[in-house]
Amino acid sequence: MPELPEVEVTRRGIAPHLEGRTIANTVVRHHGMRWPVPAGLARTLQGLTVRSVGRRGKYLLLECGAPVAASKPKAAKAQTAQAAEPGPDAAPAGWLILHLGMTGSLTIVGPDVAPGKHEHFDLTAGPATLRLNDPRRFGAVLWHAASEGPPEQHPLLAGLGVEPLTPAFTAELLFKATRGRKVSIKQALLAGDVVVGVGNIYASESLFRARIRPTTAAGRVSLARYQQLVPQIRAVLAEAIDKGGSTLRDFHANGQAGYFQLDYFAYDREGEPCKVCRTLIRRIVQGQRSTFYCPACQR
Repeated sequence: MPELPEVEVTRRGIAPHLEGRTIANTVVRHHGMRWPVPAGLARTLQGLTVRSVGRRGKYLLLECGAPVAASKPKAAKAQTAQAAEPGPDAAPAGWLILHLGMTGSLTIVGPDVAPGKHEHFDLTAGPATLRLNDPRRFGAVLWHAASEGPPEQHPLLAGLGVEPLTPAFTAELLFKATRGRKVSIKQALLAGDVVVGVGNIYASESLFRARIRPTTAAGRVSLARYQQLVPQIRAVLAEAIDKGGSTLRDFHANGQAGYFQLDYFAYDREGEPCKVCRTLIRRIVQGQRSTFYCPACQR
């Protein structure tokens, strides 16, 4: 499943092709995604401009609004120096919310590239077409109108925790939020209600670097150990983004393979010697997800 780094790499890859472009055409080939694609979405998006491509957790947010009109210059001689200002219709119409699910990917294709079997959604803005490929159809293509409030109020986003790469993510926050919680620290990180986007791969890697055993109850992790964990989570995610994410079976970031998996210390290394102490890496299952750790380094 694409995790936060893969989604952020995708965002950075598609943004230059879409931002500032007017949506000329939208094609929905399959409405039966994880949640039904809204009826009439193509009509809603027609003629809107993609103002920005943002991200919240693993969700991509395409802010769409009416084209920004340039105000008329007060005098002819000031025409070249007059800055474009938003007209009265410049308020955003809403946000297109995209989620890659378990097997989804987004790519930019040219106008003459025919869609494949699992390519369910196209959005054409300028010369670029954004195409969603999702063999298992666990992804999402949804619309949140500006009249319903900011996108953070959408039911899928309202319960998300803080972004791990922002100043709001602190050891004190994690410590306070996990007091009394018996769930393991690994599962607490994956839950998404305290911190968002720390998926399975990067939770295993962060816990290894912080020398915390993944089965430890979140409520028993001390503030001092959270002060070790938080910067490791930030570092792992930042490094993964810089290296294009991890190349998963169904994911290639904007058509390019990531290579963070070459730097794994724990994840997917069952039976291999730890890179620090040479103890064999172990694998266990937590919440139906594989966890990898070193029994010597992570006591």
